[in-house]
Amino acid sequence: MLENTFQHIKGIGPDTERKLWDKGILSWNCVLNNHKPMCDIQGTMRHRLMREVEISNQNLLNKNIHHFADNLPVKSAWRLFPDFRDSVVYFDIETTGLSECECYITTISLYDGENIKYYVNGINLDDFPEDILKYDLLITYNGKTFDVPWVENYFKIKLPHAQIDLRYVLSHLGLKGGLKKCEKLMGIDRGELDGIDGVFGIKLWFDYLENKNEKALETLLAYNIEDVVNLELLMILAYNKSLCETPFVGANKIPLKEKPNIPFKPDMETVQQLLMSGGTWY
Repeated sequence: MLENTFQHIKGIGPDTERKLWDKGILSWNCVLNNHKPMCDIQGTMRHRLMREVEISNQNLLNKNIHHFADNLPVKSAWRLFPDFRDSVVYFDIETTGLSECECYITTISLYDGENIKYYVNGINLDDFPEDILKYDLLITYNGKTFDVPWVENYFKIKLPHAQIDLRYVLSHLGLKGGLKKCEKLMGIDRGELDGIDGVFGIKLWFDYLENKNEKALETLLAYNIEDVVNLELLMILAYNKSLCETPFVGANKIPLKEKPNIPFKPDMETVQQLLMSGGTWY
């Protein structure tokens, strides 16, 4: 899909891109090989297209993701996915609250489509800043305004990654209301973890911290890892749904894959006890 894209070129928005497609200029190849539809493009636009498509082609060959990520609208960042899937990581954090001044990160989960990694405050959280640099593309839900700023502030680092924030991609498709709601709208089932949210995750953390309840930590990790595993499904579904707004749905659709085995299971006894306990945890 990236080689059918022109929106990253300055001065070309969705409407102009659509006009190019309607004229038959469906890919960079049409421009680079000066196919017949290019005859309808005159003057400055023709020269800009030829110059910028050549630059884009070279950047894609060199796997320079930022040439595209820095110039695509956030709602169109889904187009990065197939060409950079081999360097992607799905990323999600849990915290003790929303205030970066008074609260802290409890767990972080990563999933690269093959391997799951998880980090726990007080155990191995400090390994995260080095590990995250192994990837080029972060896929999150609301990561641009929550997860990424939190991590950068907490670890005093700057994440240099390109990003696909599914909040914006899904919102453009008419799917809003948070990650869990979007999952349900897309038919993703959380099983026993259905109904557990970030606020309940805080309860799980403090049950682990104050009562030494390892089952609470395992349940929190199961929840956190479920988030990143589901982000892959959500990314593929959002990609295929977004393709339906283009002429390329038939050729570029990505098949779904099975969810991996999550190394932790929620302890429903712990969940029920915390649901009954109420109280203020932070």
